Amino acid sequence: MPFEIPDNWEWCKLGDIVDFQGGYAYKSNTYVNQSDWQVIRIGNVKNDNLVLDTQPVFVEEVIGRETKKYLLQKDDILFTMTGTKGKRDYFYSVKVPSVKKKLLLNQRVGCLRRFSSEVNIDFLCFALKGEYVLDAIFSTETGNVSQGNIGSENTLNLNIAIPPLAEQRRIVSEIERWFSLIDIIENGKQDLQTTIKQAKNKILDLAIHGKLVPQDPNDEPASELLKRIKPKAEITCDNAHYTNLPAGWAMCKLSDLCRIENGFAFSSDDYKSQGIPLVRISNITHNTIDITDCAYIEGITDDKFKISKGDLLIAMSGATTGKMGVYPFDETAYLNQRVGNIKILNKFSLYPNYRNTYMQSKVDEILKIAYGGAQPNISASIIGNFDFPLPPYKEQIRIVETVQRIFDQLDVITESL
Repeated sequence: MPFEIPDNWEWCKLGDIVDFQGGYAYKSNTYVNQSDWQVIRIGNVKNDNLVLDTQPVFVEEVIGRETKKYLLQKDDILFTMTGTKGKRDYFYSVKVPSVKKKLLLNQRVGCLRRFSSEVNIDFLCFALKGEYVLDAIFSTETGNVSQGNIGSENTLNLNIAIPPLAEQRRIVSEIERWFSLIDIIENGKQDLQTTIKQAKNKILDLAIHGKLVPQDPNDEPASELLKRIKPKAEITCDNAHYTNLPAGWAMCKLSDLCRIENGFAFSSDDYKSQGIPLVRISNITHNTIDITDCAYIEGITDDKFKISKGDLLIAMSGATTGKMGVYPFDETAYLNQRVGNIKILNKFSLYPNYRNTYMQSKVDEILKIAYGGAQPNISASIIGNFDFPLPPYKEQIRIVETVQRIFDQLDVITESL
């Protein structure tokens, strides 16, 4: 048996609880534009949806009465028996609803008609969509290179786990409740995605204002971190945009903590098939750098354009202005034009991932500035002049960990949509 079941459940063959009815090969030259007798073909049967209004096919009453053996009844279960081999794009199943039309079963559509009152028809519909059932039925698939088929004998030989009738009803009720919630989520998917994006922006805003994690008075204050970089720097605790910073924080500019370098205008004539990787805007992707398809150069000695592991790169112009990614490789690379490098001056004063979190919080501002002119563009000097509320180093780490934990939870929701 596929798996263990509770003591009060039973394994049975599908053929122990239903009869099988195959369809009739109605000929297309007998079809009419309209009648009370509709032929149900493979295209009408979707999972949990019997589509009657899309390209319907009808036959005259006389043909319907001659083939009344194939007349469907309310609560019959229909399933498709032919599709693309190896793709599992069939064995779709649906319960026949109560309709005014008379529905006739066409070939390659199977009908399961319950004869046991101990089986809830809705439970059986759900059971036929179970992964263990699908694995079993598709293991019997026959056909040619492109067309796959399922036979009636193998269908009736499927193992089905049957609980007591009352439990079947409870299971159906619970599944329908969850499906209803899923429908609500699907219907509001776009709204939810927007809400998640807004939530992330709010989390970042709270983070850089010192409102996401509690402060620890034992942490070394940010003013001491700044002194390591610029011993004579003028240190303030707030400004017009960031008033009432938490104790231990200090206000500075991004350029006090990072050197923002522009890339060099390397000529495409200098590109090689191997050598030192050259990072271009197209290599910035999904918050990282992908160099699987990059240009290479040789003979460059200017360290100003060198990229090191952990550097944060940003697109400075064009349609992707503001796109950022961390360089993750030990291998040295060089920076091409229109790409900026936000390189930390002292790694003991600014936690790299906090720099990344801060820059994430500035994306909307960067885009607003960049799209102020005809051509999207932002300069290194503008980025370097961003106000930077600096927390104590240990608090930087706590903030990053908290942001990441919350973002991971939101991403799980997004991925489930």
